[in-house]
Amino acid sequence: MNIPENLKYTADHEWLRIEGDTGYVGITDFAQSELGDIVFVEIETVGEILKKGDVFGTVEAVKTVSDIFMPASGEVLEMNGELEKSPELVNKDPYGKGWMICIKIIDPAEANDLLSPEEYKNLVGD
Repeated sequence: MNIPENLKYTADHEWLRIEGDTGYVGITDFAQSELGDIVFVEIETVGEILKKGDVFGTVEAVKTVSDIFMPASGEVLEMNGELEKSPELVNKDPYGKGWMICIKIIDPAEANDLLSPEEYKNLVGD
């Protein structure tokens, strides 16, 4: 299972990559494998300011729909437009082309409460 060392993780299987005061958010390799084939990603929160733990969208797989949560408080700046026509990118490249949203991070200290790669490995039993 792929768990990149340069990311922070949530217990709900989202990841956060921090670049200055901007963050990129997606779901982990573990999450996409548990969901199965992803057929639709719905994100209608662009422009909104959300708190850590708020739902920012949903992922629809063949047999289920799952909420996706903010790993840190911030303003949703954009959604990955590629996912509208190719939601399977989340399955193929969850940490690269399958990113979901870009946020302006409000409180960078919140990232300190997220899981390290090692802690996330322990959570998923890898």
